[in-house]
Amino acid sequence: MADEDLAFLNWLVAVTAGFPDGDFFRRLVRYLAQTLHRQHAFVAEFIPPARTRTLAFWSNGDFIDDIDYEPPAASGDDAIRSGLAHIFACASLPFCEAQPGIESPCGVPLRGSDGSLLGHLYVFDRQARPADPRAQLIMQIFGARAAAEVQRLRLEQSLRQSEERFRDLFDEAPIAYVHEDLQARFIRANRTAQRILGVTPEEVKGMVGFSLVPDRPDAQRRVQELFESVKRGLDVNGSLIELQRKDNGRPVFVQFWSSPDPGGQYTRTMLVDVTDRVLLEREQARLQAQNVYLQEEIKSVHNFEEIVGASAALMKVLDNVQRVAPTDATVLISGETGTGKELIARAIHSASKRADKSFIKINCAALPAGLIESELFGHERGAFSGAIQRRIGRFELANSGTIFLDEVGEIPLDVQVKLLRVLQEREIERVGGNQPIKADVRVIAATNRDLRNALADGKFRLDLYYRLNVFPIDMPALRDRTADIPLLAQFFVQKYASRVGRSVVGIEPDTMDRLVRYHWPGNVRELENIIERALILSAAPILSIDPEVFAAPVSPSAGDAPGGEGGETADLNSMQRSHILNALRRTNWVIEGERGAAVQLAMKPATLRHRMKKLGISRSHEGRS
Repeated sequence: MADEDLAFLNWLVAVTAGFPDGDFFRRLVRYLAQTLHRQHAFVAEFIPPARTRTLAFWSNGDFIDDIDYEPPAASGDDAIRSGLAHIFACASLPFCEAQPGIESPCGVPLRGSDGSLLGHLYVFDRQARPADPRAQLIMQIFGARAAAEVQRLRLEQSLRQSEERFRDLFDEAPIAYVHEDLQARFIRANRTAQRILGVTPEEVKGMVGFSLVPDRPDAQRRVQELFESVKRGLDVNGSLIELQRKDNGRPVFVQFWSSPDPGGQYTRTMLVDVTDRVLLEREQARLQAQNVYLQEEIKSVHNFEEIVGASAALMKVLDNVQRVAPTDATVLISGETGTGKELIARAIHSASKRADKSFIKINCAALPAGLIESELFGHERGAFSGAIQRRIGRFELANSGTIFLDEVGEIPLDVQVKLLRVLQEREIERVGGNQPIKADVRVIAATNRDLRNALADGKFRLDLYYRLNVFPIDMPALRDRTADIPLLAQFFVQKYASRVGRSVVGIEPDTMDRLVRYHWPGNVRELENIIERALILSAAPILSIDPEVFAAPVSPSAGDAPGGEGGETADLNSMQRSHILNALRRTNWVIEGERGAAVQLAMKPATLRHRMKKLGISRSHEGRS
């Protein structure tokens, strides 16, 4: 290549390299037209899938408006793809239709770094031009420079779109994002972070993150340690810190992840608001601690929960409870109905190492014989008619805890065999199943029946009895612990007075005496019911209970004859009838008034008349009494 050509090429490269960004394509086509002595030149960008648009168009010494047009025909397009060529007829372009006489358009394709077609560079003239190697080289140089500029502009546009998209993702993300410099000053924070921290958009820039930390040494030290870790290049993952909102100072707890940017100039932090969770956990912990405290208070005042009393018989029972509770021994609680067997069972569970596990109760007498096995051990789907899905039994529910089998003497013999296996093998099988299931369950049983008589009658298995009777506890009847009756009566008055809207300060002495002397066939449960009913009926501050409530036989005092008139014990109705008749005779059958029978019997007149009618007492029939 001649020195003149080389100098020209160097000048050409320098010229094209010096075009300013904002005016690049206009200068390029003008210089191209002037260099090649052509009247027209334009550069066009290909817009997929089927349009082309000019970026700059120089014509007859001036720029004209950009135009859109369809790509060249197949043959012309092939020529363009193959390199520099004299291509399709000028009539193929809209511009040529408006400029008759233009011939020999010549162009080069603009290709990206990956070989893709970006556009075209064309020159035109009114005169036919022969092929010129120098012109071809110039076109290629200008075309390469134009292609590089088109590709750069596209990359910039793509970058702007990406930045805009990521900026939207950052600002609108449902998770809080914050960027801080190495002095903990905020660089940016998205809308979620602003909402969580109570910060306005104007307050974000330059705000110091430590200003949001509560003014407590522990909180300040915690955040400072974590921030120093990030500054040293270490990531912080899921740490919990306490902050305070800038707008109202309320506490906000956040779990955050932070790491330094690759350049080490700022930190990138993600925050998740867990305030509700932390406050809920704290409230749960507070309530749990309060519950434990109240439980301890109840136990310290009332021995075990609602077990009230101080008699020797009850103290013996509670001593046994304290001895057996820490073990896993099976307990059999015996006693009459209403003596508090379930309370004792719960007391054993509460004082055991299983206290934080389940306490599952099942009343064996309340279940049909055909369902008790399913209730105890569960069943598989299709095990019997109506078993449409698998059912988990009470033993599985009580796993790791305690099961209380109330009225265990009512369990059928065929189920007793399976219960025996549970006690021996510590495993169960669901009805209809064949897979043993381990059951770590402590068994406490209770009965109001004499199981020894049931053994003799063949209604209870001897081997099961011995398995259940590992540690027997006999509940005393209330008549055997009369010293506890005043305490129990006061306890039930306090328990039910507020429920029924009564203000009671004490119990009438005569009423208390009757309570102590009463036989209590229903034991503590009967006492509780009588007190509740009396509170509903009474409006006085001193509780009084009608004597007729205690018309059942009372415990005979020392020296009293066990029998009544005629040497035979009178039944309840006979005793009531005799008592009422004696009072009526003394008052000459006057019922109401200060000297009436109702006052002597401590009854309301209406109650006395109702009782007389029920017992068939009337003056006309007195001779029959």
